[in-house]
Order: sequence, then C-alpha cells, then structure tokens
Amino acid sequence: MERNEKYLLICCFFMFSLNGLYGMSLGSLLPLITAEYGLSNTVGGALISAHQTGTLAAGFLAGILPLYFGRKKSLLLLFSLVVIGFVMVVLTGNPIILLMGFLFTGISRGSASNFNNAIVNEISGGKTSSLNLLHSLFAVGALLAPFLVILGTTIGGDEGWKIAALTISALVTVAIIMFSRANIADASKVERKEKMSYKFMKSKRYWYSIGILFFYLCVEATVNGWIVTYFIDESIMSREYAQMLASLLWVVILIGRLSIVFTRDKVPTRLIIVFASVGTAAFYVMLLITRNIGFITIAIAGLGLSMAGIYPTIIANLGKTIKEHPQSLGVLLLLAGIGAISMPVLTGGLADRLGIFAGMSAVIVAIVLMMVFVVLEVIQHRRDIAVSSSENLHQ
Repeated sequence: MERNEKYLLICCFFMFSLNGLYGMSLGSLLPLITAEYGLSNTVGGALISAHQTGTLAAGFLAGILPLYFGRKKSLLLLFSLVVIGFVMVVLTGNPIILLMGFLFTGISRGSASNFNNAIVNEISGGKTSSLNLLHSLFAVGALLAPFLVILGTTIGGDEGWKIAALTISALVTVAIIMFSRANIADASKVERKEKMSYKFMKSKRYWYSIGILFFYLCVEATVNGWIVTYFIDESIMSREYAQMLASLLWVVILIGRLSIVFTRDKVPTRLIIVFASVGTAAFYVMLLITRNIGFITIAIAGLGLSMAGIYPTIIANLGKTIKEHPQSLGVLLLLAGIGAISMPVLTGGLADRLGIFAGMSAVIVAIVLMMVFVVLEVIQHRRDIAVSSSENLHQ
C-alpha cells in the first residue's frame, strides 16, 4: 500500500468516526434545541425528517457532483455542509434556517457514508476487514456522542449543547483539511451498454421488500430521533442516561449487523427476518409499557439486536435482483427512505396533540405493518419455490 493510500485510509477512518459522532448526537441534541428555542414537537419532528431527507438526497448528490467537479472537490464541498449546518443551528432558532441546517447535516452524513465506503473499498481491494474496521469506528463515534453532549452541558449548562455542536464542527473542519491534502483519484467509469430493464418492478416479493424496509425505516428514524425526548419528557430517567441509551441502541444494531455476516450462511434468511420483526415488536412494546430503568435498558438492547437483522437481510434476499437490475437498489432505497422522512414528523405532530407517549405509540402501527409485509414476503417466497419446482418437474 502506497503512502498516500495509507494517509487516505486514516482520513476515511477519522471522518467515519465523526460521522457516527454527529449522526448519533442529533437525537441527544434535539430536546435541548427544542427547549432552547421553544419549538413544538411538530417542528422537532420536521428537523429529524429534514436530516433524513438530506441523507436520502446524498445518494444522488454524491453520484452526480463528481461527474462535474471531480471526486475530491465534491467530497470537500459535501463534507463542509455539516459544519455549515451546525453553525446555522447554533446561531438562530428560526425554524426555516433550522430545517436547512438539519438538511445539510443529513446530506453530509450520507455523503460521508458513500464516499468513505467507496474509497476504503477501492484501496483495500474489497477486503471485509477494512470495511468492518470502518463501521466499527462509526460505532466508536456513536458511543462517544452522548458523552460529548453531557460534557458540553456540564460546562455550559442548558446552552452547553452549543459547545458540543461547535466541537463537532471543529473536528469535521480538521477532517476536511486532512482530505484536502490527500491525492484522491476519481472513480473509474464503467461503460454500460445493456438496455435498462424495469422487469423487477413486476415482482411481488420486490414490492413486499419495499414495504418491509419502508416501515422499518419509519421505526429506526423515529426511535433514533425521539427516544431521548421521550425518556426526558416522561420523566423516566435523567437526560444523561437517556442520551447513553440512544447510543447503546445504535451500537447494538451495529454489533448485530456484523454478527449477521457470520450467521447468514448458517441460518435461513427468512427465519432471521421473522424473528427480527417479532423481536422488534416485543421489545418496543416492553420499552413503552415499563418505567423501570433496568427493564428499559434490556428492552433497548433487545430492540437494537432485533432491528439489526432486518435491513441487511432484506438487501441480501434481493441480491439476485440487484445484480441483474442495478437500478432496482436505487428505487428500493428511494421509496423505502420516504418512511424515514415521514414518520418522525408524524410522531411530533401526535406528540403536540396527544402527548409524547401517543407519538411514540404510533410506531407500533408501523411495526405491525412491517410484520404484515414480512408474512406476505415469506408466503410469496414459498409460492415462487413451489412454482419453480413444478416447472422443473414438467421439463
């Protein structure tokens, strides 16, 4: 490995740990920001949705901008948006500017994920060890997020969240300077002469998979964005413990997803998805019906492990379709991503009208609908196998 490649890997590892830091800090910062500026829960939910919208838009921007400006300039521009976003949030409580700030953080977060994964994959030659290290560092950043917020509020009181936000901005600025000194080659372009086909859209299993991911992302985005606010507003636990549980959730999700890599060949994927959806329902209900901190901690860990198996398993199940029709992944992520955008603001609206518990309870509806699509997908899979076996017998 050349010297520049080693340096670039260090840059990617550092930036991805910061990606986990600021990505997971938003849920901890949200109740402090809403209290500081006197925002309603509806606006708070819209901020989460704006961040998710930015994350979704990043896939498009990270793909199109390098064609015009090159990879390095595009990378530096998109990474800088998180700095701009946090500065906007610190300076004013104007809802429009706050929405733009959260949108920018989402674009930067999604872009960092796209670019860092691609660069590390290219430099390492696709070695899973490098990619696993990359995602492990994301978990390190996520784990440190609540401690940074706690440190900020310890130093600056209720306005200490601004210290945390500006610290993140400063660290990302350091990462941007590091990337600016690296030699970053543009991605190789592959000529595709084959005719685009949308035959995959006729598959029932494909649409059932979209349904599963749509409602899964409803759950993931709402839980990550609202869980700290829920614990604080319901006076269930201290703000500091609530923030640490939010990071615990994501760290457990990451551990679970890494575990899936080693068990996927040993355990049928349909079994994983069924148990994961049932576990998500059971642990989420447990989370809502108890106020005991010990049981809530167990519920958070169980919820994280259950949620971990859903997203990667669905993508793996569609592996053949994605390989034959690469555009199917884009359609899947676009439609499913609407769930992550819509559910947080719906939760916020319900919280304003009926209370935060009602808003969080609405997630149960999304979980039930996700389970319905899981059942439909499993049934359709068995039907497809039966049809295929019948055709083979008649040949």
